[in-house]
Amino acid sequence: MSMLYYDLHIHSCLSPCGDKDMTPANIAGMAAVKGLDVIALTDHNSCRNCPAAMRHAEDLGITLIPGMELTTSEEVHVVCLFPTLEAAMDFDQYVYLHLLPVKNRPDIFGEQLILDEKDQITGTLEKLLINATDIPFYRTEALVAGFHGLCFPAHLDRSSTSLLSNLGFIPPESTFRCAEIRDLTKLHQLRRDHPYLESCRILSNSDAHYLWDIREPDLQIPCASRSIPDILEVLSAPPAYIQHAGDRRD
Repeated sequence: MSMLYYDLHIHSCLSPCGDKDMTPANIAGMAAVKGLDVIALTDHNSCRNCPAAMRHAEDLGITLIPGMELTTSEEVHVVCLFPTLEAAMDFDQYVYLHLLPVKNRPDIFGEQLILDEKDQITGTLEKLLINATDIPFYRTEALVAGFHGLCFPAHLDRSSTSLLSNLGFIPPESTFRCAEIRDLTKLHQLRRDHPYLESCRILSNSDAHYLWDIREPDLQIPCASRSIPDILEVLSAPPAYIQHAGDRRD
């Protein structure tokens, strides 16, 4: 069993709110500089920069999980992770069809840049990616599983765009076994208020939109290997587990 330093919620310059320096090469490079083992690229409602990012991460010995931060019809943010690039890109196509038909205004919201393996711009997306889809939260788990992935609610402790801020509760039919909290000092209170979280593996990711926000190597997950399937298997099973930097790595 190995302990892997992680950051599983990172945005690139494809997200209109992401800095232009958040290119696939720069993200992988910063993760390597910081000593992370596994990262996930999770742009708003799109996976289009995952192909280039995976190539750069592979060259640097980092596992990059292709993913997306899906916005549900209730404007709840959900991190979706996939075992293969093919599955992620299939999900990308599905989500884009269900994204509300509002055009991006780069002068207001920012550019939505698709980059290749040389960090060259190859295209943009017309629809505004930070908008909601018509996919309700209750459908997300089964929907993502249909693309062989897993999902979990993002930044539960945020006052907006989170499951708890927007719905006010964890739906009783939920089956997710992983959840994200930005401030771990709030975990005890959240578990007391929402006992469902006792059965969840709790992650704390950066939700980085700037290179300097990518997480330092201070949290780890235990895993049999660095392969994406092994990592997703760990994330799909309880119990909650957080290990801090300074603990011995196998």
